Amino acid sequence: MADRLDEYRRKRDARRTPEPVPRVRPRPTGRNRFVIQQHHARSLHWDVRLERDGVLVSFAVPRGLPRDRARNHLAKHTEDHPLEYLAFHGEIPAGEYGGGRMTIHDHGTYETDKWRDDEIGVTFHGDRTHGRYVFFQTGGRDWMVRRMDPPEPGWESMPDAMAPMLATPAPGLPPDDHDWGYELSWTGRRTIAYVSGGRVRLTDAEGTEVTSWYPELRPLGEAIAPLEAVLDGEIVAFDGPAVSPELLARRKAPRDSAAARRAAERTPVHFLVYDLLWLEGHSTVELVRYGERRELLDGLDLAGDHWQTPPYFSGGGEFARDAARAQGLDGIVAKRLDSPYLPGRRSRMWLTIGT
Repeated sequence: MADRLDEYRRKRDARRTPEPVPRVRPRPTGRNRFVIQQHHARSLHWDVRLERDGVLVSFAVPRGLPRDRARNHLAKHTEDHPLEYLAFHGEIPAGEYGGGRMTIHDHGTYETDKWRDDEIGVTFHGDRTHGRYVFFQTGGRDWMVRRMDPPEPGWESMPDAMAPMLATPAPGLPPDDHDWGYELSWTGRRTIAYVSGGRVRLTDAEGTEVTSWYPELRPLGEAIAPLEAVLDGEIVAFDGPAVSPELLARRKAPRDSAAARRAAERTPVHFLVYDLLWLEGHSTVELVRYGERRELLDGLDLAGDHWQTPPYFSGGGEFARDAARAQGLDGIVAKRLDSPYLPGRRSRMWLTIGT
């Protein structure tokens, strides 16, 4: 009988990788364990490994296991791995097979519902992963994985599109200052970011997809994976201490134009996130007020080379306006702390105030 770890060993040099490379043939243990590893390799993916006949039957799932029944995810059947991989995490050196950082996302046991050459049904009992899933072959090493259980109570699928809430111009600061939160007005491009499965999709205020215009923002999804969220903010191009509308406008040129390519090379942008519209299967637009959404958003600790959550000021409108003047900005945005998020609507619960 062939050694099921032969292909695994051929792809690895035990002198160069910290991965376990056992020399002995695998032996069944009679147990049904699993591990899911988050693998920051050439592209982010999740490795799902199921103990079976002494080895770990393995699938690389680029977007992770689906969290509801509305979508199937691609799963690539890879070589069997040794049982020692149940506990493996660490850095696989660059240049080696699977080079990159690997962390354990979840582990536990599973029940076998069905096991055929072209279809595997399991029920996971992990710390983070629960429920019934089916892996089914679509051709060669290409498989798909589908969740069979209904989602948890209260779960809502991520919306495909959301229009941003809009503010109303106002001549001055509101009199009930303590009931408002204040943000600086960045005069950038209003953008909604949909973050799922380690990937980011961006749309502007008109609903046009602009993901390809801002390659700097692609790593955002990987940075916060496996978290899934819908974020509201602005994309800005900084020219010295202030936002430069001229530089940002260059990104509006057609993608294949020389001007757009030069602008992309010379003008890095930043995504300033100031609201949270959906988080881990739960909408936050109606029942969660602005002050609470900001607390949730700040808790995500979004901080990267090209994205951040700028501070807001609870009360202190004059201070916020002074800060905007100091940075050469045109104004501030005042938002009632008890304001829901009203997609696509202009409301006096949000005010734009000049400096």
